[in-house]
Amino acid sequence: MAPTRRQFVQDSSTLAAAGMMLSFNPLAYASNQRPELDPADWSTVRAQFNLDPNLAHLANFYLASYPTPVRDAVERYRKALDENPYSFLDDHMFSQNDNMLWRKVAAAAARYAGGEADEIALTSSTTMGLALIYNGLRLRPDQEVLTTTHEFYPHHEAIRLAAKKWGSSMRTVSLYESSVDVSADAMVARLVAAIRPQTRVLGVTWVHSGTGVVLPIRAVSAALEEVNRKRDDNDKVLLVVDGVHGFGILDEDIARQGSDFFSSGTHKWILGPRGTGIVWGRKASWALIEPTIPSLMVREPSAAWREERQPEGPVQAAWVSPGGFFAYEHQWAVVEAFQFHESIGRTRIANRILDLNGWLIEGLSKMKHVNVWTPAQRELYAGFVCFEVDQLKPTEVAERLRSQGIIASPSPYGKPCMRFSAGIVNSEADIEHALAAIKAMG
Repeated sequence: MAPTRRQFVQDSSTLAAAGMMLSFNPLAYASNQRPELDPADWSTVRAQFNLDPNLAHLANFYLASYPTPVRDAVERYRKALDENPYSFLDDHMFSQNDNMLWRKVAAAAARYAGGEADEIALTSSTTMGLALIYNGLRLRPDQEVLTTTHEFYPHHEAIRLAAKKWGSSMRTVSLYESSVDVSADAMVARLVAAIRPQTRVLGVTWVHSGTGVVLPIRAVSAALEEVNRKRDDNDKVLLVVDGVHGFGILDEDIARQGSDFFSSGTHKWILGPRGTGIVWGRKASWALIEPTIPSLMVREPSAAWREERQPEGPVQAAWVSPGGFFAYEHQWAVVEAFQFHESIGRTRIANRILDLNGWLIEGLSKMKHVNVWTPAQRELYAGFVCFEVDQLKPTEVAERLRSQGIIASPSPYGKPCMRFSAGIVNSEADIEHALAAIKAMG
């Protein structure tokens, strides 16, 4: 269950630290004047961000403000590229193998994800990652992609477009009627029951942004193992996960969850630069992918072009990393984003985010004019709290909140709701302010 307010305060930083968070204005300080990061003091964590201190930022799922180390890294790389674009890019991207900075990004992502660097492809977003996976899988016309009715538009559309390309089909299944009463076992059972002999790919989302529900990926993958025991290799069900709203929140090694591919942006909960993302995949699964965009990150494909031959060897993650010149100062600074997480601690971050959102769930659930969509069981929610306010459209709720200095988001689904999304930049006062504002709407 979600913690009570008293439990939350006891388990979190002290009230004195919370008071510091309210009084500190990060815009008043240059980077070298900010309080030093103290992982035990959430006020110093908040101080690393340039967020407007006059607002309660409760739409943290959307796009991250950079913490100090990430901002500094972006500026450092930008300066170097501006001063000598040819030499710096050539040295760190192409000619000096040991200095290729993209390798450091893949290594940092792998450390956080629990895998290996050569299992990581670098992308610009979750959407790009999903498109590269589905477009690259060689689906037969007699095969299908099974997904759920809870997917966000980019995941659904990536599947639809790939199915159209390959002449295969897609099908959806609902995992619950009432998200607040959902159970992990019931969701897994519905998925397994929906699998047919022609199902080649199962595409799911770790954390549903329309309800806040967390899908138990380990349990799904375990169930698929049983299904796949009876199948030939070319017919085994592959598990593709849109993981963006769990990655950076939940204390989980994604490389050990059991999926074949896991796509996530790193510009949301990872707090990385805009336009960055990763795909983790099993090495054996990468070999099933046909690259969509030529890569600049490995030598073999371009060497084969120069030598007028076909690339040799199985496809690897780096072959799928899109080429073309990126905003490299952003891509390379993802290293500092992962390091920022490590400096605080993945478990500590997870507990903080779950505590804050649990407090929101508890408070909203006590209001008679509010209908909470997100389950209260700690293992079934993450960084979203989805709800309705009687007699008000979600867009109207969002506007009323904004007028009171609270930034929150209506969902863009066919059946919309209102969403709070608390993160490590939030204080206890932010939560109280938001709850008071919703209570006043009753």
